[in-house]
Amino acid sequence: MSALRTLSRLPQATVEFANVILTTPDAAIGQTPREVVWTHRKTTLYRYRSSAREHAVPVLLVFALINRPEIFDLRRGSSFVEFLLGEGFDVFLVDWGVPGEEDSEMGLAEFVCDELDWAVRETLRAAHEDELTLLGWCIGGTLCAMYCALHPAGAVRNAVLLTTPIDPSESLYARWVGGEEFDVDLIADSYPAVPGAGIDFANKLMKPVTNYVTTYRRLFQGILEGKDARVAYQAMAKWVADSPSFPARAYREWITWMYKENRLIDGRLRLRGDRVDLARIEQNLLVVTAGADHIAPRVGTMPLLDLVASEDVTHVDRPGGHIGLMAGSRAKHEIWPELADWMRERSGH
Repeated sequence: MSALRTLSRLPQATVEFANVILTTPDAAIGQTPREVVWTHRKTTLYRYRSSAREHAVPVLLVFALINRPEIFDLRRGSSFVEFLLGEGFDVFLVDWGVPGEEDSEMGLAEFVCDELDWAVRETLRAAHEDELTLLGWCIGGTLCAMYCALHPAGAVRNAVLLTTPIDPSESLYARWVGGEEFDVDLIADSYPAVPGAGIDFANKLMKPVTNYVTTYRRLFQGILEGKDARVAYQAMAKWVADSPSFPARAYREWITWMYKENRLIDGRLRLRGDRVDLARIEQNLLVVTAGADHIAPRVGTMPLLDLVASEDVTHVDRPGGHIGLMAGSRAKHEIWPELADWMRERSGH
């Protein structure tokens, strides 16, 4: 674009840029039709019905305790849920809801031993099947790994773990919150539900230039060049901005057990008296890491591959970041088909 044309478009582009930013809360995300299967406290289990179901084993999607699970169904044409339905899978999703102060005593045991266990049970009941595929992303992947370790001979046939913290000792986050100077008890005692906005702010500070400068610069540059950036930008920006609170007990346990004491990798993490031993994981296992992941770096996931007892273990490492790997513009052409192929081979009767 010539300098003169760029200059002439500047006023219009500025107005459009402001409009995109200001109307982001109106963006539509999570639009794939679904129905409620089961609820308990704040947790809801949804089912996305496929009109072309081909595979017997249903897929249960599990996201983190921060941000909302709509990242699996971001927008039409860029929805992992929509993609799986098109591939013939019966898709379910567990939504942890929006915790409030009344949920302050919800700890990791409540999420893994109660909510996730019951979501597995209700998925099987609704699908009329005996086994399922458990697909977890981020903290959701860690919760799924814990669940599989506690139920090695249970209903989970396949476990898919995406950008999952297992040994976070070498992560930037561990350097921030793992030392004595970070008083997790002070935070958990002060907030029955730790504000999601605060956690989101901390996460963004891990890459401040990208999050507070580069993202807006790219958006403005795209608008200036006449590209239609509104839909893609707004869907992701709306999802990022929606950070529910973290129950105080779960927050305290997550930071302490994972980042301060590294209990999971050492085999010292217990839920209701039962040791979470990763060596007990026997399910067919697919582990996906992202080369540019700064939240759950590859080095923090890899130890899992040497610990599990699974005979069927696959590791896929691809370029991309913690979220971009699965929700970026290239995901549906690169990583999604690999996931579908792996699950398809292991989802028949």
